[in-house]
Parts: sequence; structure tokens; C-alpha cells
Amino acid sequence: MASEKTGLVGAGLLIVDKPSGITSHDVVARCRKLFNTRRVGHAGTLDPMATGVLVLGIERATKMLGLLSLTTKSYAATIRLGAVTDTDDADGEILESADASGVTDAAIATAVADLTGDIDQVPAKVSAIKVDGQRAHKLVREGTDFELKSRRVTVSRFEIRDTRRVGDHLDLDVEVDCSSGTYIRSLARDLGAALGVGGHLSALRRTAVGPFGLQHVRTLDELADDPVVSLDVDEASRVAFAQRQISDAEAESISQGRWLEPIGMPDVYAAVAPNGHTIALLREKGKRASSVMVVRPATLRD
Repeated sequence: MASEKTGLVGAGLLIVDKPSGITSHDVVARCRKLFNTRRVGHAGTLDPMATGVLVLGIERATKMLGLLSLTTKSYAATIRLGAVTDTDDADGEILESADASGVTDAAIATAVADLTGDIDQVPAKVSAIKVDGQRAHKLVREGTDFELKSRRVTVSRFEIRDTRRVGDHLDLDVEVDCSSGTYIRSLARDLGAALGVGGHLSALRRTAVGPFGLQHVRTLDELADDPVVSLDVDEASRVAFAQRQISDAEAESISQGRWLEPIGMPDVYAAVAPNGHTIALLREKGKRASSVMVVRPATLRD
């Protein structure tokens, strides 16, 4: 947890276990009140129906959010076969129903395999994708007719964990590991379409975003009792970035905005002083390892 030893009291990454029924922006607003600060940002969103991992930055750590590698995501979900909805999830109106009781496990396995790997996926129309400058979900609410283009995404794991037959419907509990930009609602829709009975998403829980998982989460109730971050800036840098150990002299130099000699490390990495404090996040280019974020500038005061 954040403490005075970090030199940035109260700052860090907050991994919230978002409850169902509220938006990600609602969570941000709640955390601003709980932490008594306007400096709260989020890295990506979750639909109101969804629960699970939502990454927030508090105070100075908001500057870290755009530097995090959050290109992989994991989910636990329930897909209901036998009904198509206008939103591809349980929040929408049912458009078509079919008897899914006769769908075999073998047919499901084949369809799941076809939706695993690098696939072309058409996002759900109620997504936040922009169409001519407008959010798709806004256009849907206004009754505007439009089509979304397919995009290439990667589903590295699509695993059936349990199958339950409920009358004419078939509920599948699944786990999915995928690239950022993959819509689990669209996977549910496409699985139902491939099986000829239609389908939609009935439950969704995000279990990981990049290196952050359920082991890091704090609930809103827990935060109401004890509003502290999940990972202070030093812990966050250890989890999210490769580390470069630097000397006190180098730490002083980089804290004043100077650059270091490159050592051949790729991507963004953390420059860590002998006392364990992250001084800056660096990226190497040419003959310089320059700061993309000075975590502890020389002018910073606790």
C-alpha cells in the first residue's frame, strides 16, 4: 500500500473490482470523492453489466496510465445460446429465439475452435467505437442505421468451463484470453450464429488487464472504509515495467530532466534508485534513454 516511504503519499494505481450496474465513469466519480481528489483517471472501461478489473490512476500516477502495456485481457463469461438480442448481451431486447437444446458438445467445440486465434470480428453496435465522430452506442439509441467494419483481433484462449441446459436454452461458462479491442459480446453473438441458434452474453467478469489481475483488486466497499491504492508508484512500476537499476548520481540527473546512456532495453522501463524508488520511466531512442515520465522530479515535495 502507499506509504510515506514512496515519496508520493497517496499516489498509485488503484485496481477496482467494478460492480455490475454502474459505469466506469461512475467508479471514477466515486473514487474522486473517496480519495478527495480530482486527479483520478482510468485506463479503459467496462460495460455497466460487467464486473471485475478496472485500472485507475490516483494523483501523480494518472500520468502512468498512457504508458502501461494493457494489450492483453482475460475474462470469465456466460454465453446463452438460443436467443439473439439487439445489444448482443442480456441488457438488450430479444429479437429472435430458437431451441438450442439439441446443440451438441462436439458442435460447440468446433465453433469455439473457429473463433480462436487471429479472427476478423465485427464489434457490437452498442460499443464505444466512433462512426463519423459519433459513438456507435449513441447512434443506436438515436435509431441511426449504420454498419461497423470488421477488425482483426486475437483470441488466444476460448475455453468452455461448464455447460448447463436450461429448457430451450444452453448456458456456457467460458474463459477467454484475448487482445485489446476484442468484444466478448461479439464472440457470444458469433458463436450462436455459427451454431444456428443465436446467442448473447449473459454475464461478464474481467479477470485481468495486462499484468493486473483479481489479486490486486479492491472493492468500492473496501475503499469506503480504507481509501488507499492497490499499488503505490514503486509497486506499480515493478508490476508493470522492466527495471533498470541506476546510481544515486544518475537518479539526481534524471530527476532534473536530463537523459541517461542507453543500455539496450526495449519499450518503456523504470529507472530505479538504490533506495528502491522509481525516479522515472524511460524509453531509449538513438543515443539517449530519455524520460517519458519523471516520477520523482527534483522539485517534488511530499
